[in-house]
Amino acid sequence: MDDVLPFDLSVLERARLSRDPRFDGRFFIGVTSTGIYCRPVCPAAPNARSRHTRYFGTAAAAHEAGFRPCLRCRPEAAPGTPAWAGTSAVVRRALRLIQEGALDGQTVTQFAARLGIGSRHLDRLFAQHVGASPLALAQTRRLHFAKRLIDESDLPMTRIALEAGFGSLRRFNDAFKSAYALSPSALRHRRGDTQRRAAAGEVRLALSYRPPYDWNHLRTFLGARAILGVERVDAESYARLIRTADGHAEIRVSPLPGRDALELRVRGAPAGALFQIASAARRMFDLSADPQWIADGLERDRLLRPLLGRRPGLRVPGAWDPFECAVRAVLGQQVTVAGARTLAARLVQRVGDPVVGTEGLTHLFPTPQILSAVALDGLGITGARITALKALAQAIVDGRIDFERPVAEVAANLKQLPGFGEWTAQYIAMRALGEPDALPGADLVLRRMAGNGRGLLSTKAMEQRAERWRPWRSYAVLHLWCAAADPTSGARDSRVVRRRAYRTLHSEPESKEAS
Repeated sequence: MDDVLPFDLSVLERARLSRDPRFDGRFFIGVTSTGIYCRPVCPAAPNARSRHTRYFGTAAAAHEAGFRPCLRCRPEAAPGTPAWAGTSAVVRRALRLIQEGALDGQTVTQFAARLGIGSRHLDRLFAQHVGASPLALAQTRRLHFAKRLIDESDLPMTRIALEAGFGSLRRFNDAFKSAYALSPSALRHRRGDTQRRAAAGEVRLALSYRPPYDWNHLRTFLGARAILGVERVDAESYARLIRTADGHAEIRVSPLPGRDALELRVRGAPAGALFQIASAARRMFDLSADPQWIADGLERDRLLRPLLGRRPGLRVPGAWDPFECAVRAVLGQQVTVAGARTLAARLVQRVGDPVVGTEGLTHLFPTPQILSAVALDGLGITGARITALKALAQAIVDGRIDFERPVAEVAANLKQLPGFGEWTAQYIAMRALGEPDALPGADLVLRRMAGNGRGLLSTKAMEQRAERWRPWRSYAVLHLWCAAADPTSGARDSRVVRRRAYRTLHSEPESKEAS
């Protein structure tokens, strides 16, 4: 059994024999008699004898041990679980970057330098916490994404190889045959014609998650903030225009009926962009969260326990682009959702790039380079906020703010800018950077709710109170914000707190740092 697994052998055996869906994606089963590795939910998994099974914390570890992916249960389709939960901050960041394709264009030495450590130390950390090397993880990621494109799209093999990060079709074919004992074309032939056809020029991908998943809350949250011309939210989907390396693309995300997955539709993306788009969508819709692990970490708190029961599938709504999120956070300081949305729409209409989209999608959100150079007067934005926006854009252009750096470093650098204090930095970390342990501790609603009827906590007391919520403070914050805004929750809050909470949830949260 792999040392990195957080379960003992008896738990793993019971999960395998019962095909318990709660463990899907949390570990993988290698069967030595067949040389294949499976998900715990695979129909074939209980048939293997115990002495023929090995357990791995990641698919990459199983692959590196010489096992091939099961074509029946499709390990590449397992719900995204942060296998690095509980590991060091360096490993968490490294895994996130690898999953987003960082090793596709860098050597391990260059990648380790980006993390601030040596390559040998990085290999040791991965062996200890993940059970596979960084290169093995990147290779497995590429193969799994290629397998999904073969199964779920009609893209030609040359395009699939490029999308999955392989430098040539030959390298792709060799790696795929080694992993699956089949050529990519032979595997597609086995698929038959059961795959749903996408519209011309469109790619569809299923993005799995571990249930429960509160789609309605997340859709409502994003809908309240949708910028006219950039985004569109209706009863069934979220759509927007996104900037690509040589133009733009249009995406649409909606639930897949009967499946624990969202469907991502991409139209107009250039070759090589699909994986980054899929990764951004997973982050925005918080699809890698494990609600059971989060509940296990928070339910010991008597204040949070009933809230977890009311909203078991709550996710932290993300943002497509960190710069866009930071701009919108500044625009939304101390205004309602309608006011924030109006200011963002005015900004986009003046300096966003106009494009030809569909169904009212007409503009791309402006880049830092554009925002740093244009005049923003006459839009209804206060002088202090214009100063903050200009400082943010210029800092990104100059390289002083790099959203790919560690979260703590990004937050510290943001706080050096006018109009950005701890509250705003933590809010950006929570929504834009996917940080599960962010804490906007100065938030008035949060401090009132955490006081649980005993008055407003000080910021220091709030931070101390939240220590027991680590490493899931972002989720605790969202549960308390939702409870404060919900008059039926039974939480101990006043009408004033509820009004403040409503502004927190239905506009960009309130801050006094730019005043």
